[in-house]
Amino acid sequence: MRIFFPKETSKERRVAALPSTIQRLADLGIDVSIESGFGNSLYILDKDFEDSGAKIIKDRSEGLSVSDIVCRINKPPEDEIHILKDGGIHISFLDPFNEKNLVDAFVSSRTTAISMELVPRITRAQKMDALSSQANLGGYAAVIEASKHLTKSFPMMMTAAGTISPSKVFVIGVGVAGLQAIATAKRLGARVEAFDTRPIVEEQVRSLGAKFIKIDIGETGETDQGYAKELTDEQIQLQQQGMKKVCSQSDVVITTAQVFGRPAPRIVTAEMVSAMQPGTVIVDMAVSTGGNVEGSVSGEVVNLNGVTIVGLSNLPGEMATDASLVYGNNLFNLIEEYWDKEKKEFNFDIEEDILSGCTVTHQGKITNKLLK
Repeated sequence: MRIFFPKETSKERRVAALPSTIQRLADLGIDVSIESGFGNSLYILDKDFEDSGAKIIKDRSEGLSVSDIVCRINKPPEDEIHILKDGGIHISFLDPFNEKNLVDAFVSSRTTAISMELVPRITRAQKMDALSSQANLGGYAAVIEASKHLTKSFPMMMTAAGTISPSKVFVIGVGVAGLQAIATAKRLGARVEAFDTRPIVEEQVRSLGAKFIKIDIGETGETDQGYAKELTDEQIQLQQQGMKKVCSQSDVVITTAQVFGRPAPRIVTAEMVSAMQPGTVIVDMAVSTGGNVEGSVSGEVVNLNGVTIVGLSNLPGEMATDASLVYGNNLFNLIEEYWDKEKKEFNFDIEEDILSGCTVTHQGKITNKLLK
């Protein structure tokens, strides 16, 4: 069994495995190889991977064509899919709902494509849940980014020259990223408020020492995967009206709201931004899927009438070493779960609960029920 880790082709600092991950895979009896320069973005030398049991391959096409499993972080270029080994397995984030051509290419190449976004949110699969592990670090990074652009300190300070009031942070969306943002802002000494369409998360917010903002928008809920259900236009308007006052009184606003498989809801309007005080910082964590904030731009920091809107599309990448560590662990846990130690092979079963949930294509067909 051969596993290959190619270099990322985008401006990506994260890598799909650290030397410690390679060592664990090699200990299972797997033949692991990486593309030369794989760890350059994190200043990890090829020799470090070699010492952990990996073979270094300089010819990327060779690695892709002979390996049974190819692992990476981001979706592959379409022109590389036809190079993959016939019947091989490709594992990465794929964004399958928005990448029809990519999915079609996997079908035509008869590649088994596993999308890390689709790992089911069930207890047995928590150790493989890369979406959550990356969102956790993204929530932390969002607060750190906000602190860089804010012209105030987060904690209250009592000095001989006077008392400095704590900054007010408002977190919209209390999923994995939102909870980490709340916890980080509290650790930095800010006064934190949070809102989510799911009232069930109020207890989690309060347990972190933050205040839960209640806005009556009618009946809401969450999907089987634990995501917030999409709101109606009327509910979104009610939500915006309720949040406008809170936003106008906040120093930092962090938005994390995303709807699985769909564009992010537009929550913070231009009117709400104009009501905010100059110097306010907004971090739009959903900018890569359309954005929660009107005026946010993917990959850029913009200023609208004194309000700074941070639209970094890869916040986990700001914590690249730790993000690589946990992502590599997610991949290892997925592979180990189905690894046959006696036969030294990956036991793929399309009917199995976890694999059926995260597999997009198999044997020349789209197999995922959600995608269908």
